[in-house]
Amino acid sequence: MIGRLRGILLEKKAPHLLIDVSGVGYDVEAPMSVFYRLPETGEEVVIYTHFVVREDAQLLYGFSDARERELFRTLIKVNGVGPKLGLTLLSGIDATEFVRSVHDGDSSRLVKLPGVGKKTAERLIVELKDKLTKWDTSAASFDGLSGTPLGQVIERQDAESEQEAISALVALGYKSQDASKVIARIKVDGLSSEELIRQALKSMI
Repeated sequence: MIGRLRGILLEKKAPHLLIDVSGVGYDVEAPMSVFYRLPETGEEVVIYTHFVVREDAQLLYGFSDARERELFRTLIKVNGVGPKLGLTLLSGIDATEFVRSVHDGDSSRLVKLPGVGKKTAERLIVELKDKLTKWDTSAASFDGLSGTPLGQVIERQDAESEQEAISALVALGYKSQDASKVIARIKVDGLSSEELIRQALKSMI
Protein backbone atom coordinates (compact mmCIF):
# COMPACT_ATOMS: atom_id res chain seq x y z
CA MET A 1 0.00 0.00 0.00
CA ILE A 2 1.34 3.44 -0.98
CA GLY A 3 -0.26 5.93 1.41
CA ARG A 4 1.87 9.06 1.09
CA LEU A 5 4.39 10.56 -1.33
CA ARG A 6 6.97 13.23 -0.63
CA GLY A 7 9.06 14.37 -3.55
CA ILE A 8 9.62 16.87 -6.35
CA LEU A 9 6.69 17.91 -8.50
CA LEU A 10 7.77 17.28 -12.10
CA GLU A 11 4.53 17.81 -14.00
CA LYS A 12 0.99 18.99 -13.28
CA LYS A 13 -1.60 18.70 -16.01
CA ALA A 14 -4.97 18.16 -14.41
CA PRO A 15 -6.02 15.61 -13.43
CA HIS A 16 -2.49 14.09 -13.62
CA LEU A 17 0.61 14.72 -11.52
CA LEU A 18 4.12 13.33 -11.88
CA ILE A 19 6.14 13.26 -8.66
CA ASP A 20 9.81 12.26 -8.40
CA VAL A 21 10.46 10.34 -5.19
CA SER A 22 14.16 9.40 -4.93
CA GLY A 23 14.46 8.97 -8.67
CA VAL A 24 11.18 7.10 -9.18
CA GLY A 25 8.42 8.98 -11.00
CA TYR A 26 4.93 8.36 -9.62
CA ASP A 27 1.96 9.12 -11.87
CA VAL A 28 -0.92 10.33 -9.71
CA GLU A 29 -4.50 11.33 -10.53
CA ALA A 30 -5.94 14.03 -8.30
CA PRO A 31 -9.08 16.18 -7.97
CA MET A 32 -8.90 19.90 -8.69
CA SER A 33 -8.97 20.61 -4.95
CA VAL A 34 -5.36 19.36 -4.95
CA PHE A 35 -4.26 21.38 -7.99
CA TYR A 36 -5.43 24.64 -6.42
CA ARG A 37 -2.91 24.07 -3.62
CA LEU A 38 0.11 22.78 -5.52
CA PRO A 39 3.48 24.57 -5.55
CA GLU A 40 5.25 25.25 -8.83
CA THR A 41 6.97 22.41 -10.71
CA GLY A 42 10.45 21.72 -9.38
CA GLU A 43 9.37 22.27 -5.78
CA GLU A 44 8.72 19.71 -3.05
CA VAL A 45 5.20 18.43 -2.56
CA VAL A 46 3.52 16.05 -0.12
CA ILE A 47 0.52 14.06 -1.34
CA TYR A 48 -1.63 11.53 0.53
CA THR A 49 -2.53 8.66 -1.76
CA HIS A 50 -5.06 5.90 -2.32
CA PHE A 51 -3.71 2.89 -4.22
CA VAL A 52 -5.99 0.86 -6.50
CA VAL A 53 -4.95 -2.43 -8.09
CA ARG A 54 -6.95 -3.64 -11.09
CA GLU A 55 -6.39 -6.50 -13.50
CA ASP A 56 -5.20 -4.07 -16.17
CA ALA A 57 -3.62 -1.27 -14.13
CA GLN A 58 -2.22 -0.04 -10.81
CA LEU A 59 -3.48 3.46 -10.07
CA LEU A 60 -2.58 6.12 -7.52
CA TYR A 61 -5.02 8.84 -6.50
CA GLY A 62 -3.68 11.86 -4.64
CA PHE A 63 -5.12 14.23 -2.03
CA SER A 64 -4.05 17.29 -0.08
CA ASP A 65 -4.42 15.62 3.31
CA ALA A 66 -5.68 12.50 5.05
CA ARG A 67 -9.12 14.01 5.64
CA GLU A 68 -9.71 14.59 1.94
CA ARG A 69 -8.53 11.05 1.21
CA GLU A 70 -10.95 9.72 3.81
CA LEU A 71 -13.84 11.50 2.08
CA PHE A 72 -12.78 9.99 -1.26
CA ARG A 73 -12.62 6.50 0.26
CA THR A 74 -16.10 7.00 1.69
CA LEU A 75 -17.41 8.13 -1.69
CA ILE A 76 -16.12 5.15 -3.67
CA LYS A 77 -17.81 2.73 -1.28
CA VAL A 78 -21.16 3.93 -2.60
CA ASN A 79 -22.66 1.53 -5.13
CA GLY A 80 -21.96 2.80 -8.65
CA VAL A 81 -19.35 5.37 -7.61
CA GLY A 82 -15.85 4.50 -8.79
CA PRO A 83 -12.61 6.45 -8.44
CA LYS A 84 -13.21 8.50 -11.60
CA LEU A 85 -16.58 9.74 -10.40
CA GLY A 86 -15.10 10.29 -6.95
CA LEU A 87 -12.51 12.65 -8.47
CA THR A 88 -15.23 14.42 -10.44
CA LEU A 89 -17.26 14.98 -7.28
CA LEU A 90 -14.30 16.39 -5.33
CA SER A 91 -13.36 18.58 -8.31
CA GLY A 92 -16.78 19.91 -9.20
CA ILE A 93 -18.08 20.81 -5.76
CA ASP A 94 -16.37 22.04 -2.62
CA ALA A 95 -16.17 19.30 0.02
CA THR A 96 -18.06 21.45 2.51
CA GLU A 97 -20.88 21.98 0.03
CA PHE A 98 -20.95 18.30 -0.87
CA VAL A 99 -21.31 17.18 2.74
CA ARG A 100 -23.91 19.87 3.36
CA SER A 101 -25.88 18.75 0.28
CA VAL A 102 -25.88 15.19 1.61
CA HIS A 103 -26.95 16.31 5.09
CA ASP A 104 -29.76 18.43 3.62
CA GLY A 105 -30.84 15.84 1.07
CA ASP A 106 -30.24 18.37 -1.72
CA SER A 107 -29.96 16.24 -4.86
CA SER A 108 -30.53 19.20 -7.21
CA ARG A 109 -26.99 20.45 -6.62
CA LEU A 110 -25.40 17.05 -7.14
CA VAL A 111 -27.12 16.27 -10.46
CA LYS A 112 -25.34 19.23 -12.06
CA LEU A 113 -22.08 17.28 -11.88
CA PRO A 114 -21.14 15.07 -14.88
CA GLY A 115 -21.94 11.42 -14.36
CA VAL A 116 -24.41 12.14 -11.55
CA GLY A 117 -28.00 11.51 -12.54
CA LYS A 118 -31.01 11.69 -10.27
CA LYS A 119 -30.69 8.07 -9.13
CA THR A 120 -26.97 8.43 -8.37
CA ALA A 121 -27.58 11.66 -6.44
CA GLU A 122 -30.31 10.01 -4.39
CA ARG A 123 -28.06 6.99 -3.76
CA LEU A 124 -25.24 9.24 -2.55
CA ILE A 125 -27.59 10.95 -0.12
CA VAL A 126 -29.15 7.73 1.20
CA GLU A 127 -25.86 5.83 1.60
CA LEU A 128 -23.74 8.70 2.92
CA LYS A 129 -26.11 10.62 5.17
CA ASP A 130 -25.36 8.50 8.23
CA LYS A 131 -21.69 8.01 7.34
CA LEU A 132 -21.00 11.75 7.12
CA THR A 133 -22.68 12.77 10.37
CA LYS A 134 -19.27 13.22 12.03
CA TRP A 135 -18.16 15.74 9.39
CA ASP A 136 -18.37 19.33 10.50
CA THR A 137 -19.51 21.48 7.56
CA SER A 138 -17.97 24.69 8.85
CA ALA A 139 -15.40 26.24 6.53
CA ALA A 140 -12.61 25.83 9.07
CA SER A 141 -13.04 22.07 9.26
CA PHE A 142 -12.34 21.76 5.53
CA ASP A 143 -9.48 24.24 5.40
CA GLY A 144 -7.35 21.71 3.53
CA LEU A 145 -10.00 21.36 0.82
CA SER A 146 -10.84 25.00 0.35
CA GLY A 147 -8.61 25.58 -2.64
CA THR A 148 -6.21 28.08 -1.08
CA PRO A 149 -2.96 27.81 -3.07
CA LEU A 150 0.10 26.60 -1.17
CA GLY A 151 2.54 27.95 -3.70
CA GLN A 152 2.72 31.13 -5.73
CA VAL A 153 0.68 30.80 -8.91
CA ILE A 154 2.16 32.06 -12.15
CA GLU A 155 -0.79 33.90 -13.63
CA ARG A 156 -1.27 33.56 -17.34
CA GLN A 157 -4.04 33.11 -19.82
CA ASP A 158 -3.13 32.05 -23.35
CA ALA A 159 -4.05 29.37 -25.84
CA GLU A 160 -2.01 26.76 -23.97
CA SER A 161 -3.60 27.36 -20.57
CA GLU A 162 -7.08 27.45 -22.12
CA GLN A 163 -6.47 24.12 -23.85
CA GLU A 164 -5.13 22.62 -20.62
CA ALA A 165 -8.29 23.76 -18.84
CA ILE A 166 -10.55 22.28 -21.52
CA SER A 167 -8.64 18.97 -21.47
CA ALA A 168 -8.93 18.79 -17.68
CA LEU A 169 -12.70 19.40 -17.78
CA VAL A 170 -13.12 16.68 -20.40
CA ALA A 171 -11.05 14.28 -18.28
CA LEU A 172 -13.40 15.03 -15.38
CA GLY A 173 -16.40 13.97 -17.44
CA TYR A 174 -17.64 17.18 -19.05
CA LYS A 175 -18.46 17.21 -22.78
CA SER A 176 -15.78 18.82 -24.95
CA GLN A 177 -18.26 21.27 -26.48
CA ASP A 178 -19.56 22.39 -23.08
CA ALA A 179 -16.01 22.75 -21.72
CA SER A 180 -14.94 24.89 -24.68
CA LYS A 181 -17.97 27.14 -24.37
CA VAL A 182 -17.56 27.80 -20.66
CA ILE A 183 -13.82 28.51 -20.98
CA ALA A 184 -14.54 30.91 -23.86
CA ARG A 185 -16.93 32.86 -21.61
CA ILE A 186 -14.19 33.51 -19.04
CA LYS A 187 -12.62 36.71 -20.37
CA VAL A 188 -10.46 37.73 -17.41
CA ASP A 189 -6.82 38.13 -18.44
CA GLY A 190 -3.90 36.73 -16.46
CA LEU A 191 -5.43 33.49 -15.22
CA SER A 192 -3.58 30.21 -14.77
CA SER A 193 -5.12 27.05 -16.17
CA GLU A 194 -6.00 25.99 -12.60
CA GLU A 195 -7.90 29.23 -12.02
CA LEU A 196 -9.66 28.88 -15.37
CA ILE A 197 -10.82 25.41 -14.32
CA ARG A 198 -11.92 26.69 -10.90
CA GLN A 199 -14.07 29.42 -12.43
CA ALA A 200 -15.45 27.06 -15.06
CA LEU A 201 -16.48 24.52 -12.44
CA LYS A 202 -18.15 27.21 -10.35
CA SER A 203 -20.20 28.35 -13.35
CA MET A 204 -21.34 24.79 -14.10
CA ILE A 205 -22.99 24.09 -10.75
